[in-house]
Amino acid sequence: MLPIIAAIGLAIDSGIGYIIKARLNTALDSASIAAARAVTQGSDQATQAAYAKQAARDFFAANYNDNYLNSVPVLNEPSVSFDGGKVTIDLSASATVPVTFARVMGFDQLVVGASAQSVRKDLDMALVMDTSGSLSSKGAAVRSSAITFLSKFSPTTDRVGLSHFAYGAVVDDAIKTSGRGFNRTLMTTHINNFAFTGSTNSSEGMWTGRNQLNGITQINRSSLRVIVFFSDGSPNSFASYFPFKTASDCSTAGTIATGDGTTVSNTSGLYRIDQTNTQLTGKCITTGGTTIASKMSKLPDWYNAHNSAANPNDPNTREFPIVTNTPRVVSNDLSTQTTAWRNVNRASRNLVEAVASKARDEGIYIFTLGLGQELLNANGPDAEKGEDLLKCMANVSDAPARCYNPAKPVGVYCFANTENDLKPCFSRLASEILRLTR
Repeated sequence: MLPIIAAIGLAIDSGIGYIIKARLNTALDSASIAAARAVTQGSDQATQAAYAKQAARDFFAANYNDNYLNSVPVLNEPSVSFDGGKVTIDLSASATVPVTFARVMGFDQLVVGASAQSVRKDLDMALVMDTSGSLSSKGAAVRSSAITFLSKFSPTTDRVGLSHFAYGAVVDDAIKTSGRGFNRTLMTTHINNFAFTGSTNSSEGMWTGRNQLNGITQINRSSLRVIVFFSDGSPNSFASYFPFKTASDCSTAGTIATGDGTTVSNTSGLYRIDQTNTQLTGKCITTGGTTIASKMSKLPDWYNAHNSAANPNDPNTREFPIVTNTPRVVSNDLSTQTTAWRNVNRASRNLVEAVASKARDEGIYIFTLGLGQELLNANGPDAEKGEDLLKCMANVSDAPARCYNPAKPVGVYCFANTENDLKPCFSRLASEILRLTR
């Protein structure tokens, strides 16, 4: 009988041990994920490690109750190590449980162990914020939400660049091209100083974000590269060197703008591409009732706003066509108010999609956040929803079929119906980005 009892006891006690081990693994997994998220808090590595360790303890305790199946759990001291932009968190725990039938073999207790490791990858992120005039009544909520979003990332291990756009784009805080981290205090100051004026030149904002990330040499780039793009409307402006009927009138790159409603409107400009709401001077602008398009001979064939002034049509920098048949047909015709409105609107939309597509080709994830009911309304010459363009940029599965490509990095689009939904949306984007870093 003794061997039979011993075999039965071993089976029962081993079964209890496996149940306890499964609970230990679950508790350690949740603690490991929580620690990886918490490590972004604090302004130095010692503080970040302390936050990570405390989060690990809290989540382990929440997921493994004392006396579970009469066991006594012990979480060993968490280990947090930093290596450049990568953080590794190692956790281990054990649980001691008294045995029953196995006592006949001389055992009083069973000790079960488990371990978990969480690796938080390094991150390069460009935060691109729309500060056009339509957001002026929501400015306080936009500023507060963006600041809260930044608090989710580590100022010592994550690289973050900040820019904002309206007619043109301004780089507030350039991303570090070597070394790690970002100045969260300075970024907070810059965000609090945002003024909401001007039009929506989304392609200039997107170009600036991509340019920031690509300014980091290949050997120094992080394993995860992300652009976070916020806007409340459809683009209705883009920048280039425009050919004037009188060539000497203007030889400066600038932004041309028009209305993005369903009614034909005039074109205006030109505006500086390195400021959010500043017109150029001289004959680069119009006076009276003259539209800026009427002074131009045509639209340029290519987006060339960042080419050299000496050679704006340099064939080596023809990345993004303006005159094209896809995804929207754009000609260079500016001969009437209607054709100018239609071509400028379509080109504005095509360009931001093209820059986003090229960024994804380069392995960059794009996360977009849209604010307000206007994004759900049909507008522009083709009665499109602004939300669909943001979905295309993010490459999400419910984007229009013409732009979704599951073989490329798939980002996230979040819609904030009102300003009260901004922080939850930013929080969702932060969680998704942090999930990709693990």
